[in-house]
Amino acid sequence: MAEPGTATVPPVRHRITGTLTARTVGVACAVALLSVLVTAAVAIPLGVQGTERGARASLAAKADLVAAAVADAPDDARRAALLDRLAGELAGQGIELVGIAPGTVPRQLPTSVLRRLAAGEPVAARRPARIDGRPTLLEGRPTGGQTAVVLLQPLRPGAGRLVWSNLWLALVAGLGAGLVAGVLLAARLSRPIRAAAHAAQRLRTGDRTVRVPVEPPVEAAQLAHALNDLAAALAASEARQRDFLLSISHELRTPLTTLRGYAEALADGVVDADATGPTGRIMLDEAHRLDRLVGDLLALARLEAADFTIEVADVDLGTLLADAVAAWSSRFAGTGVTVTLAAPPAPLLVRTDPGRLRQVVDILLDNALRVVPAGGTVRIDVPSDPQVTDPDTVAVQVHDDGPGFSDDDLAVIFERGALHRRYRGERSVGTGIGLALAAGLTQRIGGRITAGHSPGGGAVFTLRLPRRPTGPVASGGLT
Repeated sequence: MAEPGTATVPPVRHRITGTLTARTVGVACAVALLSVLVTAAVAIPLGVQGTERGARASLAAKADLVAAAVADAPDDARRAALLDRLAGELAGQGIELVGIAPGTVPRQLPTSVLRRLAAGEPVAARRPARIDGRPTLLEGRPTGGQTAVVLLQPLRPGAGRLVWSNLWLALVAGLGAGLVAGVLLAARLSRPIRAAAHAAQRLRTGDRTVRVPVEPPVEAAQLAHALNDLAAALAASEARQRDFLLSISHELRTPLTTLRGYAEALADGVVDADATGPTGRIMLDEAHRLDRLVGDLLALARLEAADFTIEVADVDLGTLLADAVAAWSSRFAGTGVTVTLAAPPAPLLVRTDPGRLRQVVDILLDNALRVVPAGGTVRIDVPSDPQVTDPDTVAVQVHDDGPGFSDDDLAVIFERGALHRRYRGERSVGTGIGLALAAGLTQRIGGRITAGHSPGGGAVFTLRLPRRPTGPVASGGLT
């Protein structure tokens, strides 16, 4: 039985006709069959025409020879004898020889043929003539003295079948080659897809070491690269999540251990009456620390949620920063750190969510309080330098006298837990989620945040916010 909250994947039932291999083979066979049919439809008429052309050329050559022989005969008797002998020889080849002489009535021939022969013109019919109801090739040649000879060769029936009998083997071979090519093509195309499906199945089961071989064609290679990049990204993301959870568990365990220790001491009566007040304050501070940590985690988890509410309003930036400094002054004074504010000389309105903006400022001040040593200073100002701001934005900068960050730190400073993993045990670090939360909140309220090196040493965080629009302001919130 599946655990509650987990998605189950229904089994996929494969039918042989639904696979890519079967469909590719079917398409290849259909294409090969269509090619065979088209080839046959074109080749058979061409073959029949070629056969007719060959027979016509042969008949024309025989007609020329017969006409030349008859024309050379010295008299009518020898001419008649020659015609009889040639008629017998041609009859054995399926050709009928018809002699035309003045006063004779030849067998029924087309009138146009007789007229042209009488005029002394040779006749070569481009199309078979209809003689005695049969398509017949006809070649006529004048032999002089109003005489002529005509050769008739009836076309053999079944010329198409004859051509087909010579072509069918080649056509079947082409169909077989198409089938083999389809099988090979299907195997070639389906192999990378099967490999990708297998890799995706292993990814679903949690195996992040799987990689898909990169091989042509280009589309298969792109799919392999995408799956390999996905596996690598999942492995890196899960590694970051594990490190983040380990750091968070450490931060949770520390105040919980303190609370449990003092609670056990109170329960066992170890703490006397005079120490009850300080013990309670320590427990209260640890409880507040836990509450802030849980609140930050929840806010960070909800940043990408659709129901993360943003209440936009016109905010006086100077007033908001002054309230933040006033709220943090006592905590800074308790650690020997001075916090100053260079407020804008006139009210400066920005269009943003005041609660989310104050949360970002609090995160930056809390981060500064953690790293600045006693005697140091934290400065907040609203610069008007064109290199920092522009006509569409207002900038807020938080400078500190802490140890600062390296260029490598600045590249990952807003990633969850990145600095916590790097500096844990070396300097005072928080949970590793504060700056990530500040970056996410700033983006959601329409601004952007960057980190750099402060000119006087330490670090500087620059928060850029959109200015208040000059036109009428719409009421209501933005979600």
